[in-house]
Amino acid sequence: MVLDKRIESFATIRAALSLPLAPFQYIVSWPTHVIDNLTSAISTHDKLVDENLRLKSEQLLLRAQLQRLLAIESENDYLKSLLQSSRQIKGKTLIAELLAIASEPFVKQVVLDKGIRDGVYVGQPVLDASGVLGQVIQAGPITSRVLLINDPHSGISVQDGRNGVRAVAVGDSYSEHLRLLYVPKTADIKVGDIFITSGLGNHYPEGYPVGKIMSINTDPTQEFATIYLQPSAHLNSSRQVLLVWYQHNA
Repeated sequence: MVLDKRIESFATIRAALSLPLAPFQYIVSWPTHVIDNLTSAISTHDKLVDENLRLKSEQLLLRAQLQRLLAIESENDYLKSLLQSSRQIKGKTLIAELLAIASEPFVKQVVLDKGIRDGVYVGQPVLDASGVLGQVIQAGPITSRVLLINDPHSGISVQDGRNGVRAVAVGDSYSEHLRLLYVPKTADIKVGDIFITSGLGNHYPEGYPVGKIMSINTDPTQEFATIYLQPSAHLNSSRQVLLVWYQHNA
C-alpha cells in the first residue's frame, strides 16, 4: 500500500496482480448476483400473477355486464313488440309485469303487479306480444291473478284463421299445449293452421292468435278428432303482458 501510494510505476504491478484475483472476485460476487436475479424473477412472476388475476376479474366483470346489456336489449325489443301489439288493439291497454307463478301441479296461473286501483276487473283479457295469454280470475287492490289459456280449467272460443272453422280450445292437463274439443274427424283442419279468437262470448277481442295446430289424430275408435295446438303466446317466458279493456262495461 505504501509503494502503491509513493511510486507511480507500481500501478502497473497492481494492475497485473488484479488479473489472477478477478476469478475470485467473480466467485465471491456470484451468489449476490444470483440472489438479485432470483429476487427480480420472483418479483416479476408475482407481478405477472397479480396482473393475470386482475385481468381475469375484469374479463368476468365485462362478460357479466355484456350479458346484462344483452338481457336489457332483449327486454327492450320485447317491450317494443308489446307496444306495437297494443297499438293494434282497439280500446285501452296497460302493461303489467309478472310477480309470481303458481307452483301447484296442473295449475297454470300467474300474479300481476296491477289490481283494482289500476282498473283491473275479473274476466279481463290478458295478451302478450305474440297472442292470447289468459284471463283475470281474481283482482285485488294492487295485484291480480291470471288463469293461463293452457290451464285445464281454461276455455276459449277460437276459429281457424284459414277457413273460419270454430271450436273451443282448453288447456291440457299433462302438457303445455291446448286441445280442441268436439271437432268432427271430417273437419277441414290441417297441421300448421293458425287458430285465432272468435270473439264469441265477449271474453276476448276477436282476431288475436291463440295457437298453431301441431298434431291431428283421427282414431277410428273415437267420435271426435284429437287435435293439439301450440300456444302462440310465450306462456313460460313472458315477463311483461298487456291488460286489455275489451268488455262493454269496462
